[in-house]
Amino acid sequence: MTVLVGLLADTHDHLPMVRAAVRVLNHEGVELVLHAGDFIAPFVIPELMKLRAQFVGVFGNNDGDRELLKKKASERDRFEIRGGFASISLNGIQIALLHGHEQDLLKSLQQGGAFDLVVYGHTHRIDTTQHGKTMVVNPGEVCGYLTGTSTVAIFDTSTTEIDIVEL
Repeated sequence: MTVLVGLLADTHDHLPMVRAAVRVLNHEGVELVLHAGDFIAPFVIPELMKLRAQFVGVFGNNDGDRELLKKKASERDRFEIRGGFASISLNGIQIALLHGHEQDLLKSLQQGGAFDLVVYGHTHRIDTTQHGKTMVVNPGEVCGYLTGTSTVAIFDTSTTEIDIVEL
């Protein structure tokens, strides 16, 4: 069974681009969205809640009021921020979700072989590489602040292909 998974990171409160990301992911019919951190402020959560998919996020190194971010996220079923790391099992695929600012942890997850997919952010740069059996993806930045390009990614669980979508 095919499940499309939306991947995003580094929204950094850029509400117009967050809205664009939500439109794209809803249009593509993703069933799960993974956010690799740096929401920044709680006011971004209501915009992300317009996603029709289940949502799992983790904190980044720039997230401010983490308790309020978690509280806002808990206001909707199937919408959660798990802390600094999340492990997700989907259709037999093991997924690690983290921000990526802890380089040793990121490297260990990439090379350890315990996960089929490692999703991270932090660098604001698109990365789709393979480390043994582990596919590693940084969907780039939703905000577009550092690279000038706003992107999300869509992962197909059947084909294991990654599609980078410019917003």
